[in-house]
Amino acid sequence: VIIRENEEDLYAGIEHRQTQEVYQTLKLISRPGSEKIIRYAFEYAKKYGRKKVTCMTKDNIMKLADGLFHKTFDEIAKEYPEIETDHKIIDIGSALIAERPEIFDVIVTLNLYGDIISDIAAQVTGSVGLGGSANVGEEVAMFEAIHGSAPDIAGMDIANPSGLLNGAIMMLVHIGQPEIAEKIANAWMKTLEDGLHTGDIYQNGISTKKVGTQEFAQAVVERLGQKPKNMIPAVFDKSSTRPLEIKLSPVNKEKKALIGVDVFIDWDEDNRNPDVIGERLRKADANGLKLQLITNRGVKVYPEGMPETFCTDHWRCRFKTAEQSKIKHDDVLDLLKQIKDLGFDFIKTEHLYTFNEVRGYSLAQGE
Repeated sequence: VIIRENEEDLYAGIEHRQTQEVYQTLKLISRPGSEKIIRYAFEYAKKYGRKKVTCMTKDNIMKLADGLFHKTFDEIAKEYPEIETDHKIIDIGSALIAERPEIFDVIVTLNLYGDIISDIAAQVTGSVGLGGSANVGEEVAMFEAIHGSAPDIAGMDIANPSGLLNGAIMMLVHIGQPEIAEKIANAWMKTLEDGLHTGDIYQNGISTKKVGTQEFAQAVVERLGQKPKNMIPAVFDKSSTRPLEIKLSPVNKEKKALIGVDVFIDWDEDNRNPDVIGERLRKADANGLKLQLITNRGVKVYPEGMPETFCTDHWRCRFKTAEQSKIKHDDVLDLLKQIKDLGFDFIKTEHLYTFNEVRGYSLAQGE
């Protein structure tokens, strides 16, 4: 079972073209969003007798955003000592889903990763057309095939209806009709066991007949009331059909302090020599707020950059005080005016904050 956050991450769709060459997408991860989906995963595992929950992130690279998700997972896991937990980096985790899916039980992850690995998991079972999905909120829920609408094969009677059927089975459990869900699920598995397969899963020597969408659906209808012989028959919890209720932890207000600013500049002059832009920007000084370093696509290029580094027209310029002391918004405004007067086109700023004196931004290379 793959449980993914479904509102934030890169799917917020906040994108900007910042220079001639560089585009940006903002990845937004929140503590409440992470906690809600992680608690849901543990409550799901608890309700349905699952033994293990695996968290997947890329926090070895995105130490703050993915790091928040992993940290929240570790905190919440302590409340469920009866459930085994582990963490996988998403790249090797995806590979393991493809090679050894049996080592997983419940996986919880962020939005984009969940989208990718749910298709991998479905394809490993035979076809992405087999997977159903649920989008569960506090007030409403929506159920669908994992692959979406597949308009390229609409009306051709070749689509595997299993994904939509499994979504409907999940919906029936959600709205308190587990007995009907069991009946349909078992008829579906019996149809698969009998070798009636749509083209995406049909295999010579295993399948007995290649069928279209309508014929497969009719075969399921004809087997209502029957159970599979080799697959484990579906059994859904009838003791409690109420949707899972998730309560967030109380939040303590943290002390926030502004200690610097990253100024992003569009600059394409002097053969993009980092020393040229760096020396000009060193002239800016807003109440001790001075240039510390410059990166280009995340790589430090000033001071003491490597001459072989390829540079675009997009420069991240970090300004802080020598003592890394607290600054004011007026200092940032003064700095931006000086940068403008030096002839630079600043396109974006990112403030550098501490929270309870803990750094709230990633260090640049070499910082």
